[in-house]
Amino acid sequence: MDTKISFDLIFEPEKEGGYTVTVPAIPECVTYGASFEEASGNAREAILLCLEDRHENGQALPEEAPRAVLSSIEFSRRELLTHA
Repeated sequence: MDTKISFDLIFEPEKEGGYTVTVPAIPECVTYGASFEEASGNAREAILLCLEDRHENGQALPEEAPRAVLSSIEFSRRELLTHA
């Protein structure tokens, strides 16, 4: 049975457009794409290249970390200004 390993990705929008993608479990893995779809595909390729490089250098695969949770909290502008 082939087990699956997943990696969290962080997509940071760039001012000039597109997204920079980082992989917290693989700090050296950073890529970019002009669209979300391109960035996702580039991230997949970058992860495979980073893992291949680790394997060639005798390094272990990264351990699967607990899943990150992304959330947001909404404030009204008035609420923010009254507490500033």
